[in-house]
Amino acid sequence: MIPVGLIAGLLVLLLFILLLLGLVMFYLWRNKRRRDRRQYQELVAGAPHIPPCSPAVIPVSQGAYAKPGQIPFALPPRFTTPQRDTEEGEEKAEVMNSEARRDILAHRGSLSVQSWYPVGAVLAGLYSGPGLSEVVAPPPGMATRLCFSVEYRHSSEQLAVSLLRLGNLLPPFHANVTMVQLRLLPDDRRPRQAKARTTGPDPEFNDSFVFQVSGAQVSRSTLSVCVLSVSHDGKRHAVGQVLFPLQGELGQAGRVLWRDLDTEKHHHYSELGDVLVSLSYNPTLQRLSVEVPKARGMQPLMDAGVWMRASLQIHTQVIKIKSSGVVKADGEPAFEFRTSFKLRVEHMDESCLRLEVWRQTDHLPSEPSVPLGVVVLGPFMYARGPQLQHWMDMVNTPLQPVKLWHGLCTTN
Repeated sequence: MIPVGLIAGLLVLLLFILLLLGLVMFYLWRNKRRRDRRQYQELVAGAPHIPPCSPAVIPVSQGAYAKPGQIPFALPPRFTTPQRDTEEGEEKAEVMNSEARRDILAHRGSLSVQSWYPVGAVLAGLYSGPGLSEVVAPPPGMATRLCFSVEYRHSSEQLAVSLLRLGNLLPPFHANVTMVQLRLLPDDRRPRQAKARTTGPDPEFNDSFVFQVSGAQVSRSTLSVCVLSVSHDGKRHAVGQVLFPLQGELGQAGRVLWRDLDTEKHHHYSELGDVLVSLSYNPTLQRLSVEVPKARGMQPLMDAGVWMRASLQIHTQVIKIKSSGVVKADGEPAFEFRTSFKLRVEHMDESCLRLEVWRQTDHLPSEPSVPLGVVVLGPFMYARGPQLQHWMDMVNTPLQPVKLWHGLCTTN
C-alpha cells in the first residue's frame, strides 16, 4: 500500500503547480489589457463639414508644455460621405465629393500625391514675359543694325558685353547662318565668336562675353564686332562691322544700344583709295596665298599706270618680294594679282604682309616708280583695326579665303 503521507505530498505539489499556472495566466491577461488601453482609438464620428478650397487641418496645441497624454489629436478628415439608401442620394454624394476634390486641386495646384493630397505646381503663365522681339524691337529705318549692351565691373576689372540681336538684315542673308566675331582692340588677338539662334531678317543671339581689361585701358579700347553670313556650302560673306569706342560710353551700364553696321555698300573711300585683299593659309603646305583683284576710289592718272608689290616680312627682315604687271591707272584698276609665300606656322605671330601700290610713268619707263599707298596686314606686332582683324580671321579659318577692303595709307 502507498503511504498516506506520500499521497498528501503529491496533492499539495499538484495544487501548487495549478496555482502557479493560474498566476502566470492572470499576469499575462492583465498585461495584454494594459497594452490595449494604451493604443489610440479612432474617433468614430460623422465627417465634419469642410468648405471648398480648404485643405485638411490637423489641430496642434499652442499652449504651454503638456504631457503626451494631454496633447489633443484628431485624424485628418476623409472625403467620404455616409451611405445613402437611394440611388439619388449616392449620385448627389459623388457629385459633392468630386467638387470638393476639384476645388482643392484648383486652389493648391495640379501636382498631387496619390491623386488626393495636393502639393502645388508652378503656374507658367505667371512668369511668362514678352519676347525679345518686343523688348528690343529695332528702330525704324532700313539700315542693318546691331543690338547690344556693355557694362564695366570695376571691382573685378571685367568688361561684360551682351550681344542681343540684329535688325533689318539684308534679304540675301536671311536663309544663312549669322555669325559674329568680337574683339577688344587694340590688345585682343583672339576673337570671341557667337552664332545666331534664329535666321531671317532679325536673327537673335542672346550671348554674353567677358573681357579682362584694366580700368586705365578700357577707356582707350574699342569694341569691334564683325558680322558674317555663312551659306549652306560653308562660305563666309562679310555683312559689315561695328567699331564702338568705349570712351565715355561706360557710364550708362545696362542700356540697350543700337548701332548701324558699316557695310560695303555704305563704305567711305579713303583719301588714297582702297584695295580688295583676299588671304588664305594652308597649315599643311605652310603656304600663304594672297590675291588683290582690284582697287577703287583712286585718282585717275593720265599717261601713267599702276602696279602692286607684295612683300613678306619677318621682324625687320624682308623674306620675299613679288610684283604684278602694270595696269591702267583709272579710278578702279583691275590688278588681278595672285601670289603665294612659304610661311611656317611658328612664324605666323612674327611676320606681316606689306602691300604697296606704285605709279609707273608710261612715256618715261626709266623714271623710278612712285609709291601711292601701302597696306600692312599682320598680327598685333604690326597691325591694328581691320588689318589685324583680317589677319586673325585668316589664322582662325585655315584653307578658307578671307576677303576684305582696306584703305591705303601713306608710305611715310
